Amino acid sequence: MTDHAEYDVVVLAGGAARRLGGADKPGVRIGGRALLDRVLGACPDAARTVVVGPRRATARPVLWTREEPPGGGPLAALHAGLRHATAGTVLVLSADLPFLRPDTVRELLTEAGAAGTEGTLLVDPAGRDQPLVAAYRTEPLRRELALLATEHGTLTGLPLRLLLSDLTLTRLHRPTDSPDSFDCDTWDDIGAARARIRDHGTVLDEWISAVKAEMGLDLDVDTAGLLDLARDAAHGVARPAAPLTTFLVGYAAAQRGGGPEAVAEAARAATALAARWAEEKTDGSADGPS
Repeated sequence: MTDHAEYDVVVLAGGAARRLGGADKPGVRIGGRALLDRVLGACPDAARTVVVGPRRATARPVLWTREEPPGGGPLAALHAGLRHATAGTVLVLSADLPFLRPDTVRELLTEAGAAGTEGTLLVDPAGRDQPLVAAYRTEPLRRELALLATEHGTLTGLPLRLLLSDLTLTRLHRPTDSPDSFDCDTWDDIGAARARIRDHGTVLDEWISAVKAEMGLDLDVDTAGLLDLARDAAHGVARPAAPLTTFLVGYAAAQRGGGPEAVAEAARAATALAARWAEEKTDGSADGPS
């Protein structure tokens, strides 16, 4: 269940990436996953996903389009993407947000659905508006783009800030340690992002997210529970038992139909078995003669 209405998403992925020497920025990998795929992972329940930019392989199906002429800037790209939106709300994202979280997307969508607003945009920890991390009501957004095109004769080359002046927007502020609005404009940014995901406090979550995306899994993983099971198997049986046991738990869960409950049931059974092994290991008299 969601706490927001159906929405579409438009991802802008066609910039020139001049500060990256013209590299294919949406295809740059952070934690083994392309930047574009990481952004798509933050909005998996979108009714329609439109990507504006050159076609490339993606982790899930998307609808591709381009602004005319290509390279016409963010407003022209947004206009091209918005032509394919049919939902009442559209999430607008850039393709270089490695740490955008589904929880933040849900907050944006929920706020954008409130009465009296035409959209909600993220404000980064430095207090800057992020119009490409935002949820907008679709019709007011179309209205403003049409007005700008009429006023200036074209949307090509217009700065993104012009879009915000006449929309009634709310703002979602992030705490100083929030990475949601972190974007990768330079190779230094990419290096910082790659270092961040290897931070001791988050590396397991990042790795599990990457594996799930690679294997097409939609499953909540009880990381702490599985690590406890691996520890019990290693201590109560033998160290190589840890990875083998967690593999067998996953296989058993799949045999039982998959899903969090199947994983939890298999993990409980394996944990109990490891505990029985550990009891025998520490009690030399167990089941033996007195």
